Amino acid sequence: MIKSGIEAIIFDLGNVLISFDHSIAAKKILRFTDKSEKEIYGLFFDSGITGDFEEGKLTPQDFFFRVKEALDLRIDYQRFLPIWNEIFFLTQENLKVYQLAKNLKNKYKTALLSNVNVLHFSYLKDKFPIFDAFHHILTSFELGGRKPDPLIYRKAAETLGVSSMQNVFYTDDRAELIEKAKELGIKGVVFKNTAQLEEDLKTLGIDAQ
Repeated sequence: MIKSGIEAIIFDLGNVLISFDHSIAAKKILRFTDKSEKEIYGLFFDSGITGDFEEGKLTPQDFFFRVKEALDLRIDYQRFLPIWNEIFFLTQENLKVYQLAKNLKNKYKTALLSNVNVLHFSYLKDKFPIFDAFHHILTSFELGGRKPDPLIYRKAAETLGVSSMQNVFYTDDRAELIEKAKELGIKGVVFKNTAQLEEDLKTLGIDAQ
C-alpha cells in the first residue's frame, strides 16, 4: 500500500510540460486578414470554434473553414497548418517537469490530461519527445469533452483504475480546473514551477525521487 494513499498522478500539458504562446500565430495571421490582433486572438483562440475543435466536434478541415470564415482569411489550409501549430516550445522548466513525471511513473500510475485539438496533439507528438513519461495520454478531442467537465476527470480516474478519486493527485496551471477537480475529491494543486510542485508532492507523502 502506498504510504500517501495516492495511486495515480495526472499532469496537464500546456504551460506545464510544454509552453505555448498563441500570439505567435496571431501575429502571423495578421498578414492574411483585415482583423486586428485582438480580434484574431478572440475569434481564433477564445471562441466556441476552438472549443468545439478541442472536443472533437469538428474535423481539422471544418475547423479551418470556420476560422477562415470568421477572420476572412486569405490563406489556404496547407499554409494555415504551420501557423496554427508552431506556437509551442520547450523551456528548462518544462524539461524539469518531464523528468519529475518520468520519476513518478516508476512508482505511480501516471496520465496526461489535456484540453487539446487533434492538429496540435499530432504536431506535439511528432516534435516533442515528452509523452513517454506517462502510462496514459488522455485528450479532450478523444474523450469528447473538456476540463473542467466532471465527466472528464471521472473518465481519467476510470482509465487509471484507481479505487477512489481521493487517491488521485492532479496538477494544472489553471486554478479553475483544479477547483473543479477538487470538488470531486481529487487532490489538486495549481502548477507554478517544478520546485513548488515537488514541495506539494512531498507534503502529500508522494515519493518523487
